[in-house]
Amino acid sequence: MSEVERKNIDSVLAFHGAPTLLGVKCANLISFDRNECTMSEYLDEFADKLSDCGLCAKHLCKCRERSLVYIYNEKMLNAWLTMPQVQQFLSEYGYSCDLSVEQKICRLSSRMSCGNFPHEIGAFLGYPVEDIRGFISNSGKNCLLCGYWKVYENAEKARETFDKYDRCRDILFDKLKSGLDLFQAISKEENI
Repeated sequence: MSEVERKNIDSVLAFHGAPTLLGVKCANLISFDRNECTMSEYLDEFADKLSDCGLCAKHLCKCRERSLVYIYNEKMLNAWLTMPQVQQFLSEYGYSCDLSVEQKICRLSSRMSCGNFPHEIGAFLGYPVEDIRGFISNSGKNCLLCGYWKVYENAEKARETFDKYDRCRDILFDKLKSGLDLFQAISKEENI
């Protein structure tokens, strides 16, 4: 993988995945231009270098032009997906409580195609269940606030969360600008 390709992938991951990469959010979904060899090589390196931090990356969906990569903090995602309201919501879409996180991600992947996102994906991204339900019942319209997701309840709390996610992005980009690669930047402790 060339240095230019690596920096491009680092930048895309930092821009779209900073809250997860810095341990503030359970997961992010990131769309890349499809370059199978480069992404596979990078994801293998990601797994090798970041598994000790509890971070994982998986291809969820691939099509001709795009590859959707799901990055997640395994411990945070497991805690989120086992919350009663999240379990109840996911059970409505066929995710039984006895499935492991890995099995749930595999089921989500099987329900996806590029450009087609099942409604339950919001739960896998850590979105509040009330906002996911609001999005579904309003067909994506009439939200109180639009940021990292469409907010239908508790806009002030969501705004604070969005600000925190923005700070994560700023911190990570500052580290990349200082010459660190993404793996080095993530390993440097920082208060968000």
